Amino acid sequence: MKLELREALRQHILVGDGAMGTYLYQLGFPVGISYEELNLLKPDVIMDVHRRYYEAGARIIETNTFSANREKLSKYGLEQDVEAINRAGVELARKAVGNDAYVVGAVGSIRAGRRKNVRTTKVKEDLRQQIEILLDTPIDGLLLESFYDLEEMLIALKTVRKLSTLPVICQFATEGTGSTHDGVSLAEAFTKLKQNGADVVGFNCRSGPNGLLRSLEKAAGMNDPVPFSVFPNAGIPDYVDGRFTYAATPQYFAETALKFADLGARIIGGCCGTTPEHVAAMAQALTDYTPDATRVGQLQLAAEAKGLQAVLEREPSVSPPAAPPKEPSIVELVKQRHTVIVELDPPRDLDIAKFMEGAHALKEARVDAITMADNSLAVTRMSNLALGYLVKEQTGIRPLIHIACRDRNMIGTQSHMMGLHALDIDHVLAVTGDPAKFGDLPGSSSVYDLTSFEIIRMIKQLNEGVAFSGKPLKKKANFIVGAAFNPNVKYLEKAVQRLERKIEAGADYIMTQPVYNAELIEKIYEATKHLSVPIFIGIMPLASGGNATYLHNEVPGIQLSDEVRRRMGDLKGEEGRAMGVQIAKELLDTAMSYFNGIYLMTPFLSYEMTVQLTNYVWEKSGKAITTCTH
Repeated sequence: MKLELREALRQHILVGDGAMGTYLYQLGFPVGISYEELNLLKPDVIMDVHRRYYEAGARIIETNTFSANREKLSKYGLEQDVEAINRAGVELARKAVGNDAYVVGAVGSIRAGRRKNVRTTKVKEDLRQQIEILLDTPIDGLLLESFYDLEEMLIALKTVRKLSTLPVICQFATEGTGSTHDGVSLAEAFTKLKQNGADVVGFNCRSGPNGLLRSLEKAAGMNDPVPFSVFPNAGIPDYVDGRFTYAATPQYFAETALKFADLGARIIGGCCGTTPEHVAAMAQALTDYTPDATRVGQLQLAAEAKGLQAVLEREPSVSPPAAPPKEPSIVELVKQRHTVIVELDPPRDLDIAKFMEGAHALKEARVDAITMADNSLAVTRMSNLALGYLVKEQTGIRPLIHIACRDRNMIGTQSHMMGLHALDIDHVLAVTGDPAKFGDLPGSSSVYDLTSFEIIRMIKQLNEGVAFSGKPLKKKANFIVGAAFNPNVKYLEKAVQRLERKIEAGADYIMTQPVYNAELIEKIYEATKHLSVPIFIGIMPLASGGNATYLHNEVPGIQLSDEVRRRMGDLKGEEGRAMGVQIAKELLDTAMSYFNGIYLMTPFLSYEMTVQLTNYVWEKSGKAITTCTH
């Protein structure tokens, strides 16, 4: 008779299975589909994968349900199939393997290392839904895998423990560091998991055997030990001739399986890049395994010595010298007086002379910040980071840099933000970015690794001294993060609700799309006066009648009133610009009575127009009674 899983782990080391997703990829299934949906579409294929791992020697078999939660499945329009996919996953695993195997329901992280990309209430709801379904099937236990944060892992574990006494395996994704992504040491995290009912703790994914060995060594010194599990990747993936490959051989996995066993691992399997051959090699190596007592003793002594040395070397904390006072942020300024931000578009060529002329002219006009878009309308322009630095160094004006989700993946985005921090550029505006296919390089791809909500959260995470990956950073950033707001919509209330979510994500201030209607400015004030962050009303002077027609009919997020279009008519050149400035001044009359924040956009690098409007703001603010709340 098969032992209960907990008892089996007390008596034996159990071999786990290998990868599902990357193995399906090797079998010809493309990236970009839901591998979990194959439980319904290709059940014979999924059963065959389970069978191959079982025949290779695996006795811990994971169901193909890692991403079968509502949040992950919704990306494929499958959120209504959560129950069907999870139940099929268990049924297929059961049918494919013998009675001596333990089938564990696989539950993956929802946040996947992005600490605040999904609200905690939704995380709880979606995890509970999947866990309840799996617990209503004939599984031998649950495997919570590829979790990055202790916070989310505890949410999942506590959910299980409220519903069931089945064995639970808890695995973090790690890169060899000594802590979880939310900054908890591995030993402390494992202790808390055991206290909350975890039966096995360990690691999977992100690292190959070497990285997980280091992590396991760091965690092996916990005061109250608990069985470990490890499922390493087959090394670092390589991309060759359009295919992903992994370098770690089955023989290497066999050798490291013995090292994992010496460290106390009771379940040893594989993650990304591993195959039935890797599992077979580990199963063979672990046959008749006996622990290396000498190595285990050395590791324990090393851990004790390391802890003692840390105590001996600990130095008394010394308060760092006080930093020099910084210039007030625009958020602080706008609470005190009218504050002007002027947008100056980076050039589309290599000549920056006119751009810098404009920056110097705006300096003379005493603007509070110059903001630079990030390839707006998906048109290629010079790097706003480089120009922001030049503006700061050559004029002394604060640069405010737009960060679009479109152009950089998470790696590039964090790298970009770290560069801004190094240059002491701390004001940014997070935007989604127009789709690349509508720009000047239509063959380019739109990345969109992050939504506008997520990028705000991620940037604010840097302010906590935590990288996008969850790793601790040696310093904290100090970014002031803005969010974009388009009030030119049919239902302003819904747009404000979306804006509230951006503020909840961490936005410090708001910059609107250009507004060309005084009545709309009043409506914006009434709809947003309850918000806790300042709003900068966008005003862009029109350059000509043709410019007005184009903006109204072809540019998303911009609507001109019939009156404005009538006044611009067919005006061109100086006449067109003069009328554009006049209309903008009239809009400023209204805007300044409701808002302290003014956001002027320069059309076609015609900085003379925004210089005039900036001067108008200062003239008017010297006379006006400040009753603004935004």
